[in-house]
Amino acid sequence: MAIIKPFKGIRPAEDKVSFVVSRSYEEYTRKELNARLSYNPFSFLHIINPGFKYDRKVKGEERFQLVKNRYLEFLEDGVLIKDDEPSLYLYEITKDNFYCCGFFCATSIDEYNNGSIKKHENTIERREKLFANYLDVVGYEAEPVLLTYVPNKNISSIIEGVKKNKPVYYFTTPDRVTHRLWRLKNKESITRLQEEFSNIKELYIADGHHRSASSSRLCDLRQEKSKNGSTDDAHRYFMSYLIPEDEIRIFEFNRMVRDLNGLSKQEFLSALDGMFRIKNRGSELYRPSKKHHFSMYLDGDFYSLYLRKKIYKFTDALSRLDTQILYKTILEPILGIIDLRNDKRISYGYGKRNVISMKNDIDANKFQVGFGLVPLTIEEIKEIADAGLVMPPKSTYIEPKLRSGLAIYEL
Repeated sequence: MAIIKPFKGIRPAEDKVSFVVSRSYEEYTRKELNARLSYNPFSFLHIINPGFKYDRKVKGEERFQLVKNRYLEFLEDGVLIKDDEPSLYLYEITKDNFYCCGFFCATSIDEYNNGSIKKHENTIERREKLFANYLDVVGYEAEPVLLTYVPNKNISSIIEGVKKNKPVYYFTTPDRVTHRLWRLKNKESITRLQEEFSNIKELYIADGHHRSASSSRLCDLRQEKSKNGSTDDAHRYFMSYLIPEDEIRIFEFNRMVRDLNGLSKQEFLSALDGMFRIKNRGSELYRPSKKHHFSMYLDGDFYSLYLRKKIYKFTDALSRLDTQILYKTILEPILGIIDLRNDKRISYGYGKRNVISMKNDIDANKFQVGFGLVPLTIEEIKEIADAGLVMPPKSTYIEPKLRSGLAIYEL
């Protein structure tokens, strides 16, 4: 069963919401970040970049404490407000041809630990520990884990009923994304949603593997600290945004490698020939359109690579993933890249124009070869998660990417 729990959310004051919410700070260039910090005193970026106030860089425990201080200042100044009743928060995102509608809630650490909330990516222990310590100091979560579930007519009906009411927020951000948020505090409606989710066996992590893993570590840490009889169980949950699985968009990550591992161009192409049928596409901007087909850009030319399926053996769900195929047939045995997470010879890119960016970077000699793939599907992600397997890093880039500071969960 899937446990969902309402919570007393911290959220922006209604008249300041469009100024408060921000994209993940990692998405801003340094110039953009400085401009927003300089000219928007209400931006959530001030909370997570607390050193800006004193024109100095801060890190470690000092930064964590200053993040907490900025957060408390936003509360004291009324930039952020705290709801007085536990609620669920229905949130709709619309942009061009993209739409999704789900809700913020608290989800169970126990369900994450027992596998009812399923993952498909490995996490790095060092980052888990660091972020768990961060959460312990600041005392809140501002970025939810993105979870998906099988579309459910009864859940959709309840959501449509909520959307007939006037939203708490209705605004558009400069990137032309329209946001609407409703606060659901009616106990009867919340109970109905909880009952419907109790019939759903699994939830799947689409994005936020490190956040959920760190929340699990935090739970263990807080359990140790709360042996004095504390009844507060907020740390036994983490904030999630739940949407039907047919409302996410999945993009591919391309791979770019800095050298050919000591091989000449001709030697490299000969090595590829054992596993792929190769066709030189010249200057044609080639993108693969089918599973097990790849594009390659090398020395000014695009190539199509078709996997020789009679030679490559499929043994499980992981072996059928294109990201795994590329790793096992080219990156590891030919280019000598073993550690996909930490090897500095490999880099990753995503986005509609990434093929062009990849070509430009290779033409500028930043990399020597690049590979393009087709996006994975939600079915492939679920098959990997159900089998308890783990994808190679940077296998998927998933939307929606949620705003920081729109809903905050106190721990």
